[in-house]
Amino acid sequence: MTPRSQRKSPLLALLSFGFVALWVLIASVPFLWTLWGSFKVQGDFFSKADWTNALYGVRTLVETGGTFTGNGYEGAWIEQEFWRATLNTAIVVFFTVTISLTLGTLGGYALARSGYRYAFWLLMIALVFRAMPHITLVSGYLLPFFQWNIWGHLSTTIIVLVAINQPFTLWMLHSFFLNIPKDMDESAMVDGCTRFQAFRHVIIPVMWPGVITTGLFSFLLAYNDFAVTAMLLSQDNQTMVPKIASFLGTTQVEGNVMYAVAAVVSATAPLFVLVMVFQRQIVSGLTAGAVKG
Repeated sequence: MTPRSQRKSPLLALLSFGFVALWVLIASVPFLWTLWGSFKVQGDFFSKADWTNALYGVRTLVETGGTFTGNGYEGAWIEQEFWRATLNTAIVVFFTVTISLTLGTLGGYALARSGYRYAFWLLMIALVFRAMPHITLVSGYLLPFFQWNIWGHLSTTIIVLVAINQPFTLWMLHSFFLNIPKDMDESAMVDGCTRFQAFRHVIIPVMWPGVITTGLFSFLLAYNDFAVTAMLLSQDNQTMVPKIASFLGTTQVEGNVMYAVAAVVSATAPLFVLVMVFQRQIVSGLTAGAVKG
């Protein structure tokens, strides 16, 4: 029988379910509403006369002949070439995550296995840089980038994003390596492995959930960044988030809000897929990093 102390009262179970349901509702409704509205015209989705126009598509029916339309997606992806911004984002994200994880994994392992005092101070310096606002770090790159005539290129943005992201990956992977007993390294080296072979064939397979978790957070940093990419990329090399902002227009140039709505849905949907695919590894990695064995 289940001990009485471990039983959940019906009231507590009901409150827990109600809290989770409320949280899911609050978190999902804005995106679902945006997804629905992306197939309407601006007159319906931003109707001041009657918000139910966004539900029934009154103006959408008048302007397009149907209650749903893909004009927002067509305008964003084809007319405004949002696909270029998507490709640029993929390039920036891929190289940022790859370089950050490579350096973070090697550096985190070295610091976790180091018995010297300098390892602690290196981590403290990394923490200071992690705490600084991104805009403060970016401003220091602008002058040399302009002087060397390399401003606006994807490669320079990747360098800056790696510099910003590296302290985080270093700290997170360092904490994961601390949870792996040193006996595993030593046993592998006793069996004839070099230090790097022990790291590659013994430690990394155990560390895999932590690497995936850290990689996902690095991905989100590069994928969702606005300040760095908006300042360091030219108009032709924009990534998705600055491109979405440009759809909104300025005080001098009129934008198209529905292009922005369609682009927001397009940029958000892959994140849901990514989290669903790697959810087990993410939970496993976070748990491994939180509990020291």
